[in-house]
Amino acid sequence: MLVLAGALLTGLVYFLVRQGLYSSISTAVTTAVPARRMSPPWVMPSPAASTSMPYARATPPDGVTATDITQGLAVTKISDIAEQAALSRLLTVSVIVLFAYAALSILLAWWMAGRVLHPVAVITGTARRLSGENLHERIALDAPPGELKELADTFDAMLGRIEQLVSAQQRFAANAAHELRTPLAVQRAAAEIGLAGEPDARQVARIRTKLISVAESSEQLIEGLLLLATSERGLERREPIALDVIADAVAEGLAGQAAERDVTLSLHAEPLTVYGDGVLLDRLVHNLVANAVHYNVKGGRVEVRTGPDGVEVVNTGPAVPPETVPHLFEPFRRLRERTHARGEGAGLGLSIVDAIARAHGARATAEANGEGGGLSVRVRFPTGPQEPQRR
Repeated sequence: MLVLAGALLTGLVYFLVRQGLYSSISTAVTTAVPARRMSPPWVMPSPAASTSMPYARATPPDGVTATDITQGLAVTKISDIAEQAALSRLLTVSVIVLFAYAALSILLAWWMAGRVLHPVAVITGTARRLSGENLHERIALDAPPGELKELADTFDAMLGRIEQLVSAQQRFAANAAHELRTPLAVQRAAAEIGLAGEPDARQVARIRTKLISVAESSEQLIEGLLLLATSERGLERREPIALDVIADAVAEGLAGQAAERDVTLSLHAEPLTVYGDGVLLDRLVHNLVANAVHYNVKGGRVEVRTGPDGVEVVNTGPAVPPETVPHLFEPFRRLRERTHARGEGAGLGLSIVDAIARAHGARATAEANGEGGGLSVRVRFPTGPQEPQRR
């Protein structure tokens, strides 16, 4: 493009100079040559006129002598020769300068392209080096603000998100393996120790009950893992779901469990329609209310509210450190260490809530209550009319 621009510029300059060069030279020569005053047709005839109308065949006007005609022809000849020499010189110099300009422009273009595209090479090299073991690496491009700097920063931000995702998946796999290994170890110990020798019927019945309890706990854990994986995968269908109706049904279903724990369960349901999966939304509300009832204190309360901005569940209970609250949405994270007691959850309740909320474009948040302890968990769905989406 630089060479083409140079060639166009050279051609344009040559054309413009050629258009006015003859008249400029003729004026200069006429002024410089000492002569009497000559009429324009005879003193400064154009090259075309001198060719088509020779002076020998023309009749001089009155007052014009042969000397005037001779001097006019001399000026015309000198002007022609000067014009040709000037144009030849201009063309020669222009071509030489054009070739020099082309060579210099190619070198400069090559250098500038390498300088400008160097960040792209850095990004490419970093992308080729990345693997699961060195996701902590970043480009950290040291460059002035611009498109490539923005691209490198975006790439670094993407690497950060991928690193967090991979780390979360690794922690999840390790925790899941640990959670599944524990009941298997309990079952093995119960079978090897409890049934060793010749146990009586009472001992066999006790071991049988223990094995069934551990099997039920393992089944609940596996169901929770499957539900979590289903929620992470996204929605296959969307339909209008009345979340206030679901909240009413869940509260009614858990009222007996709340009464056994001496927990007051109240519901304030305003109309709320969400486009999504009814089964997953039912599990979302159920996990919120069940956790609020289970992790409560005797004489405590649970308040469930639905409204235009989403679902909110507030419960009393043990005091929760504010710095621990964000980690409760991670799989297998509990407020206290697991004791493997009967009826103890697997630590997937709020992580499933968070996954289902994200699948519906909602956001789940929690904050520790001040006085009275416990948590306030909110799930806020997108505002405005929602349209069903198809995959």
